[in-house]
Amino acid sequence: MAKEGRFIAAAAGDGQSLTLVQQPRELPRIPLGLSHQPLRMAVKEAIRTAILEGCYLPGDRLPEEELAAELDVSRNPVREALQSLTLDGFVEIMPRRGARVAMVSAERAFQLFEVRESLEGLVARLAAARRSEEQLERMRAYVRQGLDEAKAGRVEALPALNSRFHEVLVEAAGNLILAEMLGRLSPVIAWVYSRRIAQRSRTSWSEHDEIVQAIANRDEQRAFERACAHIANARAAYLSA
Repeated sequence: MAKEGRFIAAAAGDGQSLTLVQQPRELPRIPLGLSHQPLRMAVKEAIRTAILEGCYLPGDRLPEEELAAELDVSRNPVREALQSLTLDGFVEIMPRRGARVAMVSAERAFQLFEVRESLEGLVARLAAARRSEEQLERMRAYVRQGLDEAKAGRVEALPALNSRFHEVLVEAAGNLILAEMLGRLSPVIAWVYSRRIAQRSRTSWSEHDEIVQAIANRDEQRAFERACAHIANARAAYLSA
């Protein structure tokens, strides 16, 4: 069963789109402004956000009928959303038992970090060689904001900031194939990150700062090394916890 923290939605008049609305309770934030997305994509985003923000925890069941009622849609877009989320690694569908939030095993987490370390190291090295001044300023802005939020203990803001920071790194790297590979991994990376953010918030953003300093100096080797060390440290913290 879902934990405390629900989300509701209203279908638009055209029947093809969905606007999400928060209930007037103390709930994890659900993104608004999805009215221009196709219905199945809005439903998928709602369920994924609920998982990322802890409304549903690993192992929780995701009954189609309950989700459809909460979102005020039919079961078809919910079924499509759950099937799509299985490809992203968020959901498991079990024969005759329905869907549940996926369990991220230690082995799977290790493999994810293993792949990410190599890819993020390459991203940082390419970014050091190819970044623009505008991209560098955006990196610095995210680092400043991340450090401020971490010092203030506002960890709920950090997963989204972390994702945006790494998106700028990928953009600066200027490699579409690399961007596509990380794009497929990024939702699960964000999920794993959010599960351990409180333990490493300040350290993580200090490591981001070191990466940006190397990129600012166009020091490709140091950028590569600091990015690899950043992911290795995150892996150690995640697995030890």
